[in-house]
Amino acid sequence: MKKELRLSGTGGQGLILAGIILAEAALLDGKLAIQSQSYGPEARGGASKSEVIISDQAIHFPKVTNPGLLLAMSQEAAQKYSHDLTSSGILVTDSLFVKTLPAHTGKVYELPITHTAKEVLGKALFANIIALGAIVQLTGIVSEESIIKAVLNRVPKGTEEVNKKAIQLGMELVK
Repeated sequence: MKKELRLSGTGGQGLILAGIILAEAALLDGKLAIQSQSYGPEARGGASKSEVIISDQAIHFPKVTNPGLLLAMSQEAAQKYSHDLTSSGILVTDSLFVKTLPAHTGKVYELPITHTAKEVLGKALFANIIALGAIVQLTGIVSEESIIKAVLNRVPKGTEEVNKKAIQLGMELVK
């Protein structure tokens, strides 16, 4: 088993952190994981991506070459990072920001990720955690227990309950 995932959007959306959390959850499940990241020179607003490879065998090349899942949290990210998404892969978009879908033959999920964060939790900053819940629900790549533990290991003290709720909201978006 080897899965390659790309989480993309704009700087400030928390996608680098989301990739780190996803890789940590895989490690908690006893799998191997590598996470890498890249972003533009802008601190906020420029394109950014976090790539995660999760495997049950040694990972010999640390870059994603055939992503089976692309999370696109901005229109620019959807266009820029979808070119090598496998034909059977999963494209997950934030419907608030991605209005034009790139050509893709696999499954597409247009989810109100940021809208849900704002409306239910009061802040857009939980969108990355909602997205993680949706990814886990769609792929089963890591256990629910591990994603919750990994999130709680990384979020500020005092925000544990709202982040748990964010995971659940993401899972419910795809049920």
